[in-house]
Amino acid sequence: MATLWNLPVVHEMSSNFSEEQRRWYEKACACIDAARLKQLVFDLTDIHSPTGQEKQASQFLADYLSQANFNARYQPVNENSGNCIGRLKGSGDGANLLLYAPIDTHLDGEVDIDVPWVGPQLRDDMIPQAQVRGETVIGLGASNPKSMIASLTEAAHCVKQADIPLLGDVIVGSAGGGMPWVSEDRNHTGISSGVMHMLSHGVTADMGVIFKPWCEVYHEHPGMTWFKITVWGSMGYAGIPRGTPGFDSSIVPAARLILELEEWLAAYPDRHTSEQIKPEGWIAALRSGWPDKPAFPGAACEIYIDLRTNPDQKMAEIEAEFSSAMRDILSKYPEIKADWEMTVSCQGSRTDPQHWVVQSARRSWEEVNQKAYPGAALMSGQTDAATICQLGIPLVRVGYPYIGEKEMPEEFAEGLGGMGVAFIPDLIDPIKQIIYIIIDSCTRSRDELNL
Repeated sequence: MATLWNLPVVHEMSSNFSEEQRRWYEKACACIDAARLKQLVFDLTDIHSPTGQEKQASQFLADYLSQANFNARYQPVNENSGNCIGRLKGSGDGANLLLYAPIDTHLDGEVDIDVPWVGPQLRDDMIPQAQVRGETVIGLGASNPKSMIASLTEAAHCVKQADIPLLGDVIVGSAGGGMPWVSEDRNHTGISSGVMHMLSHGVTADMGVIFKPWCEVYHEHPGMTWFKITVWGSMGYAGIPRGTPGFDSSIVPAARLILELEEWLAAYPDRHTSEQIKPEGWIAALRSGWPDKPAFPGAACEIYIDLRTNPDQKMAEIEAEFSSAMRDILSKYPEIKADWEMTVSCQGSRTDPQHWVVQSARRSWEEVNQKAYPGAALMSGQTDAATICQLGIPLVRVGYPYIGEKEMPEEFAEGLGGMGVAFIPDLIDPIKQIIYIIIDSCTRSRDELNL
C-alpha cells in the first residue's frame, strides 16, 4: 500500500515574475532557433566521445561557446578527457547558476567491442556518425547526452542574445566521465570523475540545474553501488565425469546463487522507496573461464550487480544489507563457496524541495505546461546529479520528453534506442523551462534569494 510520502504532491500554479521579467522571458524565448539547435546536436553527435575520450567534443563545445561570446574554456582532466566550462557574467549582485549535462556516451560504437552485447549488430543509433531524418537527429548519444548539453547551450545563448541584464552568472558546464562506466584503459574514467574534477578545480555555483530525460522535476538524486561476487569451484577438464572427487563446478553453483539473488533484488525497491526514488537492482554481467578453451571449466565464476540507492541509504549500510542477504543465501546452500566485495560507491543526494531552484523549476514546468505540476514519477536513473549535490551545490533535475516514451521507429524500439534518437521539436518547451529558471534565478539580488 502506498504511504503518504510516496504520493505526488499537487502544487498550485504560480508565477513569480514581475512584468519586466515576463518581457525578458518572452524576448529570450523568441530567440530560440530550432535550426541552430539541430545543427549543434548533429555536430556534437558526429564527434565520438565515449567515456574517457571526450577531449574533442568538449573542445568543440568550448569553441562554440566562445564564438557565441561566452567566456568559455576547455578544462583538461588528462590527455584524452576533459570538460567544457562557459560563463555568462552577471553584475555580481546575484546568484550564480550552473547548467549541467555530461558529454560522454555509454557505448564505444565499435563492432569488436559492443557486439553482441548491444544486440546482433550496431544500429544507426549506436554509431558515432550523425544523420538527420526530418526533425530527428540519429547517432550514438544524439539524445543522451548530446541533445541535453545542446539544449542548455541554446537556452543560455538565447538569454545572451536577448541581452537580459543578469545579476548572477550563468555557467554552462559539461563534463566527461559521467556515464556509469569505469573505463580502466582510459585512466579509470567514469562514475562522475569529470564533474568531480570540475567542481574541485575552481568551478562552483549557488545552485544548479541538470538536464536529463523525462519532463519532470526531481530534487532527489539516486546513488549507486556495484558488487562483485566470486563463486569458487576448481578448474576442471571437460572429459572428467560428473561426481569425480576434486572437481567442483563454479558455474552451476553461480546459477543457483543468481536465482536467489534475483528474488532478493525484486523485493529490494519496495524496501527502499523514498519520496521520488524507487531504487532498482540488476544482475548485469557474468564472467567465467576461457571462451577460447571451453575444454577447461574455470575455478571462478564472477557475478556483477548494479544496485541503486535513495539519498538516505549510506554506503556502509548497503554493504551490510547485501552481505546479510548473501550470508542468508549461502546458509541455504552450504555447498556454494563465494566471496563478495563492493567495487563502486556513489552516495545519493537530496536538495530541500523548498529550495529556490527546486521551486523555480516547478514554476517553469507550470509556465510551459499551463497546469499545476502533479509531482514526479518514481525513478532510479543515476546521474552526475548525486555527486554535484553531494559536493555542495543545491541541484534540481529537469528534462525533456524521452523519445522512448513515444512512438519509436521500429528499428530503434528495443533496448536503449531513445539514447541515440533526438527529436528536435521536443526540446523547445524544455529550453523555455531553462530560460525561465535562468531569468527567475539570475535577475534577482542575493538578498531576494536568501543567499
